Amino acid sequence: MKMNTLGPVDGARQDRKRVGRGIGSGLGKTCGRGHKGSFARSGKGKIKAGFEGGQMPMQRRLPKIGFRSKRALNVAEVLLYQLDKLDAGTIDFATLQAAKLVPTSAKQAKIVKKGEVSKKFILTGLLATAGAKAAIEAAGGQINAAAGAE
Repeated sequence: MKMNTLGPVDGARQDRKRVGRGIGSGLGKTCGRGHKGSFARSGKGKIKAGFEGGQMPMQRRLPKIGFRSKRALNVAEVLLYQLDKLDAGTIDFATLQAAKLVPTSAKQAKIVKKGEVSKKFILTGLLATAGAKAAIEAAGGQINAAAGAE
């Protein structure tokens, strides 16, 4: 093998299409664009995403649904059974952060009823759902007035 014998592999390089060079080329006259229509015009070949030929597009036919609360970004949910794993008698936001039950980006925590609680806890400065509040009080714990139930 010598440098002067090297070349691209067969089929790796294709000759460019020479359009508009007569009927014999197969790409004469309309140059492969067909007759009329948006794709036959110069500069008009692109259609925007979602365009359905003038019909009302799908994203406009369907109703707008859903809602993402900006407050939910700052409030972390802590499940009731996760509290049961903690040893502390008094639980506040700092305790939950130390136990890595809430992310560092959270500014508040809310206790949600999932699972059971067997220990007695005093919650301070935390939010709690009505079900979680009832379960904590049934186990002998209490929620301070600073933590409202939502």
